[in-house]
Amino acid sequence: MNAARETEVVVIGAGQAGLAAAYHLRRTGFRPGRDFVVLDHSPRPGGAWQFRWPSLTFGKVHGMHALPGMELTDADPARPSAEVVGEYFDRYERTFGLRVRRPVAVRAVRAGVGGRLLVETSDGDWSTRALINATGTWGRPFWPRSPGQETFRGRQLHTAQYTGPEEFAGQRVVVVGGGASGTQHLLELAPYAAATTWVTRRPPVFHEGPFDQEAGRAAVALVEERVREGLPPRSVVSVTGLPLDDAVRQGLADGVLERRPMFDRITPDGVEWRDGRKVAADVILWATGFRAVLRHLAPLRLREPGGGIRVEGTRAVADPRVHLVGYGPSASTVGANRAGRSAVRDIRRLLAEEPLAA
Repeated sequence: MNAARETEVVVIGAGQAGLAAAYHLRRTGFRPGRDFVVLDHSPRPGGAWQFRWPSLTFGKVHGMHALPGMELTDADPARPSAEVVGEYFDRYERTFGLRVRRPVAVRAVRAGVGGRLLVETSDGDWSTRALINATGTWGRPFWPRSPGQETFRGRQLHTAQYTGPEEFAGQRVVVVGGGASGTQHLLELAPYAAATTWVTRRPPVFHEGPFDQEAGRAAVALVEERVREGLPPRSVVSVTGLPLDDAVRQGLADGVLERRPMFDRITPDGVEWRDGRKVAADVILWATGFRAVLRHLAPLRLREPGGGIRVEGTRAVADPRVHLVGYGPSASTVGANRAGRSAVRDIRRLLAEEPLAA
């Protein structure tokens, strides 16, 4: 077995949060490929954006914030967001020489020797003094369980598998989920599907007008409180509500965004409620979000009894060598940028007693 390669910091993930952290590492004197390495499981630059459906054009994206040090300018709003953001991330990596290694799957992170961490990957192992985990959520779609789910004769898919509305032409589609993806799916499907039905556990809340800094801080604080208590984080959008733009207003007026409460069971031919109401369906589309990808950190035993990882700032309380960015309150694009800077600042303090290797 080959010996683990040594470095000062390993960054796992090259999405918004990982690239922001890598930028701040480089800016403060860490050398890419030597003092720190960035490992990414995806086949190409773009983070989770590269997997988004083609009909999600850049103009439909809510709140895409630029990476630190390079603005995203002159983007065509009619182009797929996967292309626009993928090219932007690629240009960013090359401009700052971040030397992302891909595709590399991180299998486990465990305690190493000499107070270091051992990062086991599909491309060999790394021994590091600090870890920035920026693995996001796209790799772990959340599928709720519902009675009768296995009996459904139609098709079930998750947002992660959605490729666009054309394939649902003439079909009856039940969309489950009250987040931004659910509303986007419904608005896209309406001209193609024979019928759509929107189902959510809680009534959706729409917010009108600008989402200012004060409102943003309040929303992030609510998510942050859960993380400090060691509970699984909720998404920022779950506390901000859904933006009420022109397309959503039209969808409400047309009845496309007429919401029904969560059904009680799935039948072979559709869904039904306890009061006897039924909806026939050919497809159930689960727009039910994602959960943080953290299984590779299991050997470090970071989880609290509440099911989450307790974090102060970005630092895992159970192991100060580990920082989580793009997790909980930093899951938004602007939050990821700030978290990357904060994590690097803490890591520099952690490593301050020993200079970087010559």
